[in-house]
Amino acid sequence: MTEEATNRNGGSGSGPTLKLGIVLVLVIAVGAVIYAKRQPGKPTSVDAGASEQVSLATAEEPANAQKAATSPVKTDKVPRLIDLGADKCIPCKMMAPILDELKKEYAGKMEVQFIDVWKNPGAGKEYGVQMIPTQIFYDASGEERFRHQGFFSKEDILMKWKELGVDLAVEPKAAESFSRWEPAQPDSRPKDSICYLCDGDIVSKTWTVMKTPAGEVAFCSPHCYIITFASITDEDKTHENASVTDCSSGELIPVTAATYLYGMDEHGRPTIKAFADEAAAKEEQKRSGGSILPWTQLEAKEMVTRCGFCDRPVYPEDASIVRIEGLQTWACCVMCALGVAARTGKDIELEAKDALTGDPIRVKTFEGHVAELEPPTAVAWGGARKDAEGNIKSTGCFKQAFFSNEANLKKWVEAHATATGRQMTIQQGLTAKMKLTPEQISKACKIGECTPK
Repeated sequence: MTEEATNRNGGSGSGPTLKLGIVLVLVIAVGAVIYAKRQPGKPTSVDAGASEQVSLATAEEPANAQKAATSPVKTDKVPRLIDLGADKCIPCKMMAPILDELKKEYAGKMEVQFIDVWKNPGAGKEYGVQMIPTQIFYDASGEERFRHQGFFSKEDILMKWKELGVDLAVEPKAAESFSRWEPAQPDSRPKDSICYLCDGDIVSKTWTVMKTPAGEVAFCSPHCYIITFASITDEDKTHENASVTDCSSGELIPVTAATYLYGMDEHGRPTIKAFADEAAAKEEQKRSGGSILPWTQLEAKEMVTRCGFCDRPVYPEDASIVRIEGLQTWACCVMCALGVAARTGKDIELEAKDALTGDPIRVKTFEGHVAELEPPTAVAWGGARKDAEGNIKSTGCFKQAFFSNEANLKKWVEAHATATGRQMTIQQGLTAKMKLTPEQISKACKIGECTPK
């Protein structure tokens, strides 16, 4: 057959038979697309969104399975908390035990789900996650109510649900499960026998006095006097109005004129005895040991170790240990120890003692939250009182304490009939410190305009 004959029979694709075939193909294709679009949940190759999701799925998990695992589940029964993170990021690891506890304690009351966005990268985009970990709160209808970025403590999570008006039906442990605002019995000690600073008994041989416009203020030792003096913000303050007891005669002498015997008790805590006569100090030194110091050296020695929060003098034997990025400082009380995180703006590791048993209590913070607590049952006592208007006022550093558990706290309170205050979680104590402004921190534990009375 010639080339001309071939062209006449439609070999070039211009014949009527071929045109009809093309039309039929187009009709079938259009019909297929329309049918596919009418089938819910069955994406086709023309669905760009499905194609993008498949490309983001991991080899370990099919795309459809990943989508099912990461899509918000709307339920009309319980609220839902989703934590998006990764099993290898540090704050995410710290969230893991919190999520486990919430799952167990609120089973049937709240759904808790963890999604690893490194293993399931599509989830990060689906939830609009910008950093990990991110927690998303959904109410019982499936509506997102709140989201938080970074580490979030268990207590903060429960408080947030409460703020959102979500009733979990299982009440979290009361923030204030134990309190006592009136002493079990009044303090019957004479006022001049109670140390102004620590409320301890005043021993006659170490009695120290400071004169103020409101009268004399008594201290149990030069140590408590020096702490108080360091707290006074008056630039014109002076030691000229302070006296200490001569151990030999029992008479008061100016603190700056005395000679001091600086020793140590059986617990390693410093002891201070004052003498009007250096010879008398040396005689006592022969009997009990120690070092003889003039006032200037004694004051300098007392001021060496300072609280990392309020900057007041402290004995390491009385203090909590606080570590910040490998550096160590001390805190005059457990609340000041928590305050170091607020003052430095850094995470801290805290070592304190159970005020009843002396057992160690360890706290680690992360971004202003308690990240680790050992033992996990540890609680705090916030020494405080209520004024005439019902406002809560701190009763001072010496009235704050940690305990390994609530039972120890109650035993301690029972043994201290004059103690007033309330039980707190350690997170509550930290939160209160983290809310302080830089100005408030700079004035922390300072007497300022409040003259000792």
